Amino acid sequence: MRSVALALLLGALAASGAAAGTTYVQTGRLVDVETGAVRKGQCVTITDQRITSVATCGTPPEGATVIDWRKYTVLPGLIDLHTHLADVGQGADIAEPITTGPAESAFIGAKNARDTLMAGFTTARDVGTFRVFSDVKLRNAIDKGLIPGPRMAVVGTYITIPGGGGEINGLPPGTVPPEMRFGVVTNAAEARDKAEALFKGGADFLKLIATGAVLAIGTEPGQPELTEEQMRTAVEVAAKHGSYATAHAHGAEGIKAAIRAGVRSIEHASIIDEEGLALAKAKGVWLVMDVYNGDWIEEIGTKEGWPAEYLRKNRETTDIQREMFRKGVAMGAPIAFGTDSGVYPHGLNARQFAYMVRYGMTPLQAIRAATLDAAKVMMRDKDVGSITVGKFGDMIAVDGDPLKNVRVLETVAGVIKGGAVVR
Repeated sequence: MRSVALALLLGALAASGAAAGTTYVQTGRLVDVETGAVRKGQCVTITDQRITSVATCGTPPEGATVIDWRKYTVLPGLIDLHTHLADVGQGADIAEPITTGPAESAFIGAKNARDTLMAGFTTARDVGTFRVFSDVKLRNAIDKGLIPGPRMAVVGTYITIPGGGGEINGLPPGTVPPEMRFGVVTNAAEARDKAEALFKGGADFLKLIATGAVLAIGTEPGQPELTEEQMRTAVEVAAKHGSYATAHAHGAEGIKAAIRAGVRSIEHASIIDEEGLALAKAKGVWLVMDVYNGDWIEEIGTKEGWPAEYLRKNRETTDIQREMFRKGVAMGAPIAFGTDSGVYPHGLNARQFAYMVRYGMTPLQAIRAATLDAAKVMMRDKDVGSITVGKFGDMIAVDGDPLKNVRVLETVAGVIKGGAVVR
């Protein structure tokens, strides 16, 4: 019987999802996110990355790697629907994405991916990078076993209007290279063509910039940008490829236009109104509201001298976003877990759980938002999101009871991806 030490030595390979063999995980308390039940004495068998059994512990399969997590609470691997892994982090220098070259950016992306995985997030949507297809390359490197990281779904780059929320603004004309303006469109035909090009280049889904942004010079969060027609055209392309589009949208009118255009989820939803909440609920459109990072921007952005425009817009949107999150929870609008990691350091993603609970969710609802519900948003609920036979053997171990104190998720004791220990 192979040892846990050997499993750890093989961690880098396992993190890619390329490990094979059988793993037998002995759990102390196993959280069933579908029912909310916590079961004791359960063992999970994983063969060739997929779960083949969840049952009362017995004799491990011959030759299996045995993982002793009997002193821990075990949950499915977590999912963050709003990350920016393949890019530099947010800071005071608006030119940093340009001055950081492709090779250095690749190393940064590799570190970001590892930090995310080690924090217990075994799956992530990367919802935008300025340098086109750098996220595709990061995803592929993880899948090939070259570097450790979460299972990624990527967009290639943003689809945005000239000077919009998906652009690097505030610099002299001609400063931004063409590869960082790949997704700029001025009409519906261009939106269609760029959407097709992104899927051809390896994108899994599309990211549409429906309104201005907090962290983009010269744009306002409440101002609509892409038109409903442009977004609908891109959504139609995504559907043709068996995929979907999500929309960055802070302002109420831009949110409603994006929902009418057929997007699957809304990112931020900071200034959504009650009509928008009701429309999202009626249409089954997921709201991915990053209710943690406003505090990070206020504290660190002020300390480090981020542009005053960023700080002003953050202050104008943070409290109202949290209030609308509370109203959305109360009315039963579909809300899933996404943090905008990259605005703050990767690996701190789980800090958002406590905010979701503070603003109206139960701990179980918040955990489901980052497991079952997030998997549904990604259209990958047959593969991830719960500890269920047939799904990937992705799970985490924590001390304590996250259903009573969700903050225990901020410090994970163990991570398994595809049946192999990576932490």
